[in-house]
Amino acid sequence: MQVLDENGAVVKALPEFAKERTQIIELYRAMVLNRAFDAKAIALQRTGRLGTYASSLGQEAVAVGTAAAMAEDDVLLPSFRGHGSQLWRGVTMVELFQFWGGDERGNDFARPRQDFPVCIPVASHIPHAVGVALAMQMRGERRAAVCIFGDGATSKGDFYEALNIAGVWNLPVVFVINNNQWAISVPRSAQTAAETLAQKAIAAGLPGIQVDGNDVVAMRYSVEQALDRARADGGATLIEALTYRMGDHTTADDASRYRDDADVSHHWKLEPVARLRSYLQQAGLWTREDEESLLKECAKDVESAAQAYLDIPGRSPESIFDHLYYSLPAPLAAQRSAMLAEQIPDA
Repeated sequence: MQVLDENGAVVKALPEFAKERTQIIELYRAMVLNRAFDAKAIALQRTGRLGTYASSLGQEAVAVGTAAAMAEDDVLLPSFRGHGSQLWRGVTMVELFQFWGGDERGNDFARPRQDFPVCIPVASHIPHAVGVALAMQMRGERRAAVCIFGDGATSKGDFYEALNIAGVWNLPVVFVINNNQWAISVPRSAQTAAETLAQKAIAAGLPGIQVDGNDVVAMRYSVEQALDRARADGGATLIEALTYRMGDHTTADDASRYRDDADVSHHWKLEPVARLRSYLQQAGLWTREDEESLLKECAKDVESAAQAYLDIPGRSPESIFDHLYYSLPAPLAAQRSAMLAEQIPDA
């Protein structure tokens, strides 16, 4: 499924939302903001003010297109590259900086309250999405769960088990594979002999489609179709979004050790932000002045959020125990007491 090719040319009839200047500009702004946030997060990590961070560079259309298709009362279950989806749905940049800075209060979203926190373990949130969808079905609700994960997750048992039960129980859930071609240092070709990841839906009795994950219009349209189907008791859908991880797996990784620079350079020609900008310019919907204004606006917003995050007082060391259990088990309670006893009072 592709609407805009790598040059921004229209190759399939535009969906109705893409004919509205306001809506298409909103998609572009969200991707630009996602990229600006990403760059600032990496800068904060490199200067010791943020923890290990997973960049979404080059994959913005998957996150933004997916979230843009969702209704407000749908539930998002993101993995660790879902910044664009979360920002679209109302999670603030300050909250995201907090989370990646090691402060769990960042997951206490002001909105959307029912969306799940970032999932760091690979694939473990896919069965959670099935559970959410089952609850919606049992309550007779016309909404759906949306779960985004990487290509590496499709090699885990969690993935197959979740797809299987989603098919058996005809659940309202949409699975989105962010196929960025790399599971840390393992290329997609070394993970599976399947010709596509989308066809893994067949064994579960689900429809599976491939989408150009660098085309935000195709992404939004495809997820919208899947969500309409889910809410109408049509069951789950598996979407494979084809994109590319332009940066390292995380800030703890060095992709140059296992990846060819020429391959990365090739994929820069396909990336989603430049593609949509080309379309907008060709359609007469975007000017150089518009671009400069947007870049300044996004930079200002990101810098303001980063400073607000840095201004938040640090947590006390014992807070590491606060959200583990409702009632702290005795061994951990003893560790907490020992930590408090060893703390040196402020001078």
